[in-house]
Amino acid sequence: MHRKFIALIVATAITITGVSVSQARAADAKDILGGLAAIAIIGAGVHYYNKEKDKDRDRRHRSHVQTPKPVHPHHPVRPLPHHVAKYDLPKHCLRTYERYSPHHALLGPRCLKKHYKYTNSLPQECKVGFWNGKKVKRAYEPACLRHHGYRVVYQ
Repeated sequence: MHRKFIALIVATAITITGVSVSQARAADAKDILGGLAAIAIIGAGVHYYNKEKDKDRDRRHRSHVQTPKPVHPHHPVRPLPHHVAKYDLPKHCLRTYERYSPHHALLGPRCLKKHYKYTNSLPQECKVGFWNGKKVKRAYEPACLRHHGYRVVYQ
């Protein structure tokens, strides 16, 4: 945006200067066409410069993007960083509750507390309550947690 604005100002200044000079010399068609050709050449140069600059920026960006390396059996797999691993929930905490839904699994809070050290940071709006016949049980809804960036993984 900045470059286009500056190019517009320069082109306007050249046009006004060319027109006023040609009027002072009793302008003829050659002078006007010469001024327009100069403006077109400058505009093409600015366009080419911007296009090359964009290509260079894309090349630099692609060179910084790392492609994943294949995992070899003799190389140990490094653990995920803590800020990423925080969003991985243990799959063995998934269980079905007959009174909630026999076909819909939930994440049990006691299992999570035992096997997942970031239980306190889980979003409370994903916690559902249901009556098991004696008292209200609570568990976490996996779809809601997925919506908040969590995922259920094998650990």
